[in-house]
Amino acid sequence: MDLALDLTWIVLECFCVYRAQMRPQSGMWRTGLLLCLLCSCSCLEECVLGIVGQPVSLPCLSPNLDNLTNFSIEWRRDDEVVLRSVFEENKNVEELSANSANIPDDAAQTGNFSLELPMVHPTENNKTYSLIVISEDDSNAAMCTICLNIAASFSLPTLLQMENTEEGDEMSFLCHSRGGFPEPSIHWLINNTEEPPEGSVRTVVLPLPDSHLFNVTSFLTMNVSQGSSVTCSVENQLMNQTLASTILGVKDSHVVVRASEAMWIFSTALCAVVGVLVIIGVGYQIFLDRLSKKKKIVYEQSIRGNKRRSPYPDTEVMEETEVMKSDPKETNV
Repeated sequence: MDLALDLTWIVLECFCVYRAQMRPQSGMWRTGLLLCLLCSCSCLEECVLGIVGQPVSLPCLSPNLDNLTNFSIEWRRDDEVVLRSVFEENKNVEELSANSANIPDDAAQTGNFSLELPMVHPTENNKTYSLIVISEDDSNAAMCTICLNIAASFSLPTLLQMENTEEGDEMSFLCHSRGGFPEPSIHWLINNTEEPPEGSVRTVVLPLPDSHLFNVTSFLTMNVSQGSSVTCSVENQLMNQTLASTILGVKDSHVVVRASEAMWIFSTALCAVVGVLVIIGVGYQIFLDRLSKKKKIVYEQSIRGNKRRSPYPDTEVMEETEVMKSDPKETNV
């Protein structure tokens, strides 16, 4: 109620001053009143949330422009002109825009001059957009002023219990989430109620140079009883979003270390045994190949020696056969 009264006084004061100044030019007082109304409306600045990579609409409704037939508008991002449209007899006759920004085609008839952005980027965070109305006499006023906030959802955090190599009762946990905007808040809870002591949490936030998004990694080091639960949550306040991961039944990190060391020793010994067996198998195969070659050489040499001792073996056999045939057989006749 107080805000409405304040706006009413602003409008009346502005109108009276402008009416006094423009009394000789009575035809211009309507334009002055309209610009005064627009100026009073621009005091109400609102903020719009845009999601990275998605389109966003910056609302601006002003039916008061029905009294103007020839005018132009400019959507500005800070001091940069994003869109400019020229209207003649309430028709859009010219429009220039950057990055495919646009307003409705029937903006002059409906009074809806909302700016449509096809995609937003983290570099546009906390930028102020203003709609400036320029009348025929080059008078201008800010009809709408909107701040743009940018956000992007983080991934579900990955929560791991780290292996402690040092002797002691403290346990270490790692929580990692990526691809969000703006920088998040990290919260740790033990058994869903206890907050870790001061100094036990170390958080690192790294910006990604290409996308301007953030990766966050948080470390918790403290004494935690076995069987307890540890929860890590990533809070994005702009999106009113909190993502959490929990480890149920915390184990003694030293038992984990001893088990991993035993597995490492067993795998190393197994690899060594397999290596020795492979070497023995290869050596035995080489021995068999050499032995086979030696037997083959000895066999070939024995065949050659027999051939040297009997250079004409077929002739001797034929002579013995002829002698046997020439011997007469003795009979009793």
